[in-house]
Amino acid sequence: MKFKIKKAQPKPLKKTTLNRFLRKRMLIYVIPNVFFNFIIAYASFNELGYTHFFACTQSLARLTLPMAIFLPVVLTIDIIKRVTDAANQKAIEFEVDEQLNLKKLLTKLSILHGLISGSLVLSSLLFAQFILSKYYKLDPTAMAILVGTLAGILSVLFTYLPVKILRNYLYKPMILDSIETNNH
Repeated sequence: MKFKIKKAQPKPLKKTTLNRFLRKRMLIYVIPNVFFNFIIAYASFNELGYTHFFACTQSLARLTLPMAIFLPVVLTIDIIKRVTDAANQKAIEFEVDEQLNLKKLLTKLSILHGLISGSLVLSSLLFAQFILSKYYKLDPTAMAILVGTLAGILSVLFTYLPVKILRNYLYKPMILDSIETNNH
């Protein structure tokens, strides 16, 4: 006996424009990411009273690098899926090209975004440690604000950047007006 698992149908969406849809999603991504990343960093850094860039159990790199890698991956996958679902439901003014291999695009973009943002944050941390001393003590509150700000920037950036790339596969359907002919 074979069991068939039915795919869950996406929740029906209200008709809107792509820009409004993206602004709403951006707010949904930014607010929790900034809040939770700030709280987690603040609680982690206050355990020790101070932190370093790389040297200690609660270093800045231990919180920012995983966030800088995985947040863009998750946001890229989520926003592309949501935009394509909205286009398929005709909730936005665009439709998706049938030749688009969605899984390939999701995989390629999410890995690329994760690697690029992770390497940029790593190089920034290495540069900051090079400029400052290896044993320079960082203020935990300032570092928690920095982590929260970075989460907000990544949330905004990876809401719009994947859709900018996806726009190559989106098109506005043409509406043909019926032409009435007079047979006089």
